[in-house]
Amino acid sequence: MKPDRAGMLAGIVAGCLLGIPAFAQGPAVQASPGWNRAMPPGPDARVKITEEYARLVGRDAYFWSWPMVNIYNRRLHFAQVKETARTGPLMQAPLNRLAMLTDYVEPEERSVACPNQDVVYGIGSLALDISPVVIQVPDFGDRFWVYQAVDLRTDSFVQLGKMYGTTPGFYLLVGPNWTGEVPRGITRVFRSPTSTGMIAPRVFQDDTAEDKRAIQPALRGIVMYPLADFDGTTKTMDWANLPKAPPPPPSEAETRWVFPEKFVDELPAVLADAPPLPGEEARYAQVLAVLAAAKADPKLKQAMTEGAIESDEKLVTPLFQFRNYGQQLPHNWSTISNESAFGTDYFTRTAVAKSNILVNSPNETKYFYQDLDSAGGRLNAANRYTVTFPKGGTPPVNGFWSLSIYNEHHFFVANPINRFSVGTKNKDLKLNADGSVTFYVQAEAPNDANQRANWLPAPKGDFSLYVRAYWPKAEVTQGGWTPPAVLKSN
Repeated sequence: MKPDRAGMLAGIVAGCLLGIPAFAQGPAVQASPGWNRAMPPGPDARVKITEEYARLVGRDAYFWSWPMVNIYNRRLHFAQVKETARTGPLMQAPLNRLAMLTDYVEPEERSVACPNQDVVYGIGSLALDISPVVIQVPDFGDRFWVYQAVDLRTDSFVQLGKMYGTTPGFYLLVGPNWTGEVPRGITRVFRSPTSTGMIAPRVFQDDTAEDKRAIQPALRGIVMYPLADFDGTTKTMDWANLPKAPPPPPSEAETRWVFPEKFVDELPAVLADAPPLPGEEARYAQVLAVLAAAKADPKLKQAMTEGAIESDEKLVTPLFQFRNYGQQLPHNWSTISNESAFGTDYFTRTAVAKSNILVNSPNETKYFYQDLDSAGGRLNAANRYTVTFPKGGTPPVNGFWSLSIYNEHHFFVANPINRFSVGTKNKDLKLNADGSVTFYVQAEAPNDANQRANWLPAPKGDFSLYVRAYWPKAEVTQGGWTPPAVLKSN
């Protein structure tokens, strides 16, 4: 039987219209009949609804809006910040400004899960409805760097980094409705689809004292400020001498940003800041109709809240575990391919936001996740493990790569050698006789000196491993390279 060419064409067209790759794995999503006509009316807000229906809508909406509520509440936090300062292991800045570290993030950091110790970080919260912002790009020379800026959905909306050939200069970030005049001296404008977002510069640094000194001039040139402060001159900031502010309370897990008990009250403002993507209009209309009913009926509001609590427990929380989502790879590794471009892939978007929010775009960084050893056992410090990359078999990158280790909460835990990752940044790794490199993942230091050079200390209890390939080559992004097995050695 000959293939139905008209049907195939319709599927391809539908895929393009809906933002779905034409030949993605699985059956293509077909456009609904009459997709090009205006949508029919949404729910009738005058109709009485049941508590069970409100609970259902609350459960569903909590799941897919979780990342947006997360970013929105971070904005509310930074809105209270009055000055740029160092706060314990991290830093803070008012809205529309950023703050930079001057060295690797410290192991006590608990604001963002799965940090890395290959780069020097910056962080800032965007409120583009208040003002566009100018962000400076200094001259990084040959050093790897990338700026990440995400909207309320955690989708990236800028291309600023070494992989883009970005030149030093001034770059303007504007909100969806901004219509002002671009000042002379601005190199390029990036428009966010939402007013709220986050920005996180990353600048590579190796483990040597020399490089930690050499990076400082470039760090001082990374500055962000409201457009009204732009005068065409380069500004600098002495990040090493910020004033000190009270540190956040100590915690084992990530700072909590989403509370199901507050969800019903917060969601209207969140949805107002993130207009529906094409195809989301009906979803938004359904949720807004129930929110309107819940505003007038405490029982419906309680039902929505109960749905959110159930969703948090049964749907969102399990996605903190890497083994519960992602594309499944050999040796129990997993990955994703749409990081920071999630669109309407609500499952992956929420899973990533829950387990390791603020991931770079796939052409900027490729991520590989691991909770298990090669036999399927949970990684735990009671055991010893080896990870061997064959000669020429480390991640193929134009930037750098690393293998990081996190405790059960996806954070670093202090260890005797202050090492939380191994890779390009390390200058003293020992190769095997055949040119391969073996890393020894265990709680106690190996007895052999060469093994100690390649020791990745394991934190107490369960832990996870995590490979990053910054500026990956096509072999990585197209699936030709995957990480080696994690072998239990005792």
